[in-house]
Amino acid sequence: MTEFILETLALLPFLFVTFLILEAVEARANGALERFLERSRSVGPFAGGVAGAIPQCGVSAAAASFYAGGVISVGTLLAVFLSTSDELMPVLLSSRMPAGLMMKIVLLKVAFAIAVGFTANGILAFFRHRRRPVSVEDLCKHSRCRCHGGNGIFVSALIHTAEIFLFIVIVSGAIELTMHYFGEDSLQSLRLTRPVFGEIAAGAVGMIPNCAVSVAGAELYMKGAMSPGALMASSFAGSGLGLLVLFRTNRNLRENILILLTVYVTGVILGMLAGPFIGPAPAAG
Repeated sequence: MTEFILETLALLPFLFVTFLILEAVEARANGALERFLERSRSVGPFAGGVAGAIPQCGVSAAAASFYAGGVISVGTLLAVFLSTSDELMPVLLSSRMPAGLMMKIVLLKVAFAIAVGFTANGILAFFRHRRRPVSVEDLCKHSRCRCHGGNGIFVSALIHTAEIFLFIVIVSGAIELTMHYFGEDSLQSLRLTRPVFGEIAAGAVGMIPNCAVSVAGAELYMKGAMSPGALMASSFAGSGLGLLVLFRTNRNLRENILILLTVYVTGVILGMLAGPFIGPAPAAG
């Protein structure tokens, strides 16, 4: 529980900086800013895929808020979600996994995430899907920040941060308690070494918005109780707290569900594709 508290507190600076940027963008929105964001979106999936590889839950949470505010595209959001690994890398590192194998996992996740991000943006552009404008109004409709009432961007960002943080603590705390009592043993009973079924089950488990899932998955893989494909499916589909924050900040429920399903289905498929490149965990000693 102490680890959960520390990990949750580590989100605070990410959330605050995110909302501070969103408030600043909204306060200074003009034609030049719109044009800049339009140009930057063309390379967004690349930046998102690289940023998502940082082993910290706050990156995906920040990306979800940026998407809800219209700052990044859906392709960039997907790239962040798919490349996010939470605690997977630190656990594998502590298990003395060969550096070459760890690098392979990271590069595969980033490469596939970037490819999916650009593909998603390309498909939406082909069908002339209208990109959402830069705006934090949707974030404010269910908040008491009074962004346009004279509070200033600093106070408004603090209020947004406090509300999202409280939401995360309540929901993720409940999940943490569940994982504490039914964690690794329950996951092991899912037979995550079976082809296809293992990836499907691991992808579903990976979507649970809690870093403990990544930890349990990494430990099962190192014990040989999870196939490499299942490990990668869980990691691809696991976006940390990103989906949780997305459902809280983005008011379009249909859009959120489509993103969730895309992350899951894509994560399972990518897990099947990436598994053979990873191979089983090296024998201890």
